[in-house]
Amino acid sequence: MAVDGPGGRNELRATRRATEGARALAAVMPRLVLESRRIAATVIHGLHGRKRAGSGENFWQFRRYVSGEEARRVDWRRSARGDELYVREQEWEAAHTVWIWPDRSPSMDFSSRTAQQTKLERTLVVGLALAEVLVDAGERVGVPGLMRPTGSRAVIDRMADAIMHDPNDRASLPHGFAPASLAEIVVISDLWSPIEEIRSTISQLSTTGAHGHLVQVVDPAEETFPYSGRIEFIDPEGGGEVTAGRAENWRGDYEERLKRHRAEIRAAADKLGWSFITHRTDRPANELLLALHVRIGEGNAAVAMSRGTGARPRRSA
Repeated sequence: MAVDGPGGRNELRATRRATEGARALAAVMPRLVLESRRIAATVIHGLHGRKRAGSGENFWQFRRYVSGEEARRVDWRRSARGDELYVREQEWEAAHTVWIWPDRSPSMDFSSRTAQQTKLERTLVVGLALAEVLVDAGERVGVPGLMRPTGSRAVIDRMADAIMHDPNDRASLPHGFAPASLAEIVVISDLWSPIEEIRSTISQLSTTGAHGHLVQVVDPAEETFPYSGRIEFIDPEGGGEVTAGRAENWRGDYEERLKRHRAEIRAAADKLGWSFITHRTDRPANELLLALHVRIGEGNAAVAMSRGTGARPRRSA
């Protein structure tokens, strides 16, 4: 999307700026890691987990015995305290894999004056914090093309290290990746890619039966288009630049195009059973983290139920 202000004069300068932004990530990563840990700790403290009845090793709750159940399921010690028979239920354990894709393409390295941080910084903070929350809940987290699924308590450090040492081009969307059935994919991006690319990507990711979530992270200026006067807009990914003599006259057309693009993304997501949410960088990061946690739990339960699968044993990291 557009880059704020009159910026550089050509594509070479725009590319150089994006490259310098990538290098600067090394300097800010320690701060992002600390922020992600703080946000994750706040969210984890307020969660009650995703426990449910099923096969597992950990005790969950007692419930009253139902006529017709096997007598061996009765917990006689608990039942001896009163006149009712009680069954001891175990916690349902179904650790599954959640793949997190943080868009690190040049278009993410942008922030306006009203934003708390760049889109890239917000995406990384939420992605890292989400990994921490999921691992704490017993799930496994991976990054397509960068990190194999892990349930390690050091997941934030592993993700940060993998991102910092990634030698590949920073793509906007995960391509050539086939998640396992029942896995979930979280794509955190500004989603300014052409709608055909977005449709193709989520369709390919869904071929194995995996479920997904699209998160559009945007700067406030990318929604409100607060520009006026003569402004040069630069594509940070080498697409050139365009000059607006009176930028305020573009606002109506811009807002309409943004609305249409989002409607197309939502339609593509709905068609495949994916969720789609938007997040502005002038809003608190924990809002997005909580929303994602809820959607990931709902998505996994829905997919498992539709396929009639039972709980799978939890694998250690």
